[in-house]
Amino acid sequence: MRNKDLGKPLSSAVTIFFSGAFLLLFLRDFKWQGLALAFAVPMANVLATTLLPRLFPSDKLLLSLTNFLCALGILVLYDTNPTYAYSQAVYYFIGLGAMVICIYIVRLIRSFRFVIWPMMLISLALLALPLVIGKETFGAKNWFYVGGISVQPSEIVKLVLVIALARFMADRRMMPWLFFSVGCLGILMLQKDLGTALLYFFTTIFLFYASTGNIALTGIGLAGGAGAAVAGYHMFAHVKRRVAIWQNPWSDYDNAGYQIIHSLMAIASGGLFGVGLGLGSPKTIPVYHTDFIFSVICEQFGLIFGCCVLLMYVALIWRGATIAMATRSSFHGLLAMGITVLLGLQTFVIIGGVVKLIPLTGVTMPFVSYGGTSLVSSLCLIGLLQGVASLNEDNLKEDMRLATLG
Repeated sequence: MRNKDLGKPLSSAVTIFFSGAFLLLFLRDFKWQGLALAFAVPMANVLATTLLPRLFPSDKLLLSLTNFLCALGILVLYDTNPTYAYSQAVYYFIGLGAMVICIYIVRLIRSFRFVIWPMMLISLALLALPLVIGKETFGAKNWFYVGGISVQPSEIVKLVLVIALARFMADRRMMPWLFFSVGCLGILMLQKDLGTALLYFFTTIFLFYASTGNIALTGIGLAGGAGAAVAGYHMFAHVKRRVAIWQNPWSDYDNAGYQIIHSLMAIASGGLFGVGLGLGSPKTIPVYHTDFIFSVICEQFGLIFGCCVLLMYVALIWRGATIAMATRSSFHGLLAMGITVLLGLQTFVIIGGVVKLIPLTGVTMPFVSYGGTSLVSSLCLIGLLQGVASLNEDNLKEDMRLATLG
């Protein structure tokens, strides 16, 4: 069975799993919203994995993995805070629409040469907005509000980042992407958003090495990044505090260490098979819906299920790398690889922080954590990746047609 053909049975399993899970929660409290989500969320998965491939060639396995993670986030949020779940579900449906638009954009706009400069300038202005009208949260000033809705520009700008890096690196034009990436990193440093800066930096470095193979310059870039990290550690008090808590969270149990300690306790209390959906004490973790949602998953479903979730991210990264290697243009190959690296790094950074492998940085868990901007942005990245995959399928079909004629 081809990899993409695995999408159909996986989609059926996802539908059954989430319909049953939401119905169980509905029977617990008899709220009509739970019944609505039991229908709407699995239906969205079915439409995404069956309807989209009829519109254009798609990677069904990638679609199924993405929708499973999105639905899992909504399920966990509904159990802990229904209000968050309703909001997340709305953004999930919006994100699916945005994903379709991104697929069509990649198929229709093959080069992005004529639009990339305006996109970059607008992105820098948008990224700088929180410095003017933003609100500081957990030491970083990377949000602003529009009509009561919080917006995180860095989640939107990372779409432009991967497109710009891919376009200019494919053209062997160093100064434009260097100017843009350094500008983004500078603004993020001013916002004290070092977690996002870390993602931007390593995505840039990885794509540079992938496009040039220049070990010396890549090493210089890594050295410069290490120097910036050390400077950030000495400049920002909240970074020092996070590193100290990573080293010994028990030294400040009642304050800074409270979150990571309760996160580890939640993971341990779940054991191998979890305490069960709707059980446990997830709300003892202050930001259970964003930074530590993986801890909630492990507590309720167990370490085995948590490892399966990690394997889904691994499979998603594998599919992304496969799509990148199958492309016939350097631009689309670098675009697919940039998206894959960005999502992979973000997953590692947040889950590594939750399990105390690395200091916690505060980025979201892709597709799962609560946050409208993050969810829509992640689905847009998948849309761009699916767009590249559809072009690969078009090329394959054209080759088969020519081979038949020959």
